[in-house]
Amino acid sequence: MAQKANADVEGSESRKAERAPSMPMARDPAAAVREEYEAARRKGTREAFELFIARHGDDPLAEQARAELKRLSR
Repeated sequence: MAQKANADVEGSESRKAERAPSMPMARDPAAAVREEYEAARRKGTREAFELFIARHGDDPLAEQARAELKRLSR
């Protein structure tokens, strides 16, 4: 009887796994920030760099964005 109970539990667990929606992998936050910086760089406007700095002012890429702002000011 214990074997039947174990089989029922195992069967029920596998059915749950089949029905459970899979969660996407968590996105790397650093990759998202890099993509945002690259988008700002492609756009190449003061507004794009200022927005990047406002959103990610503590990120090392913010220094590059500030340098781009200085370059645009010349």
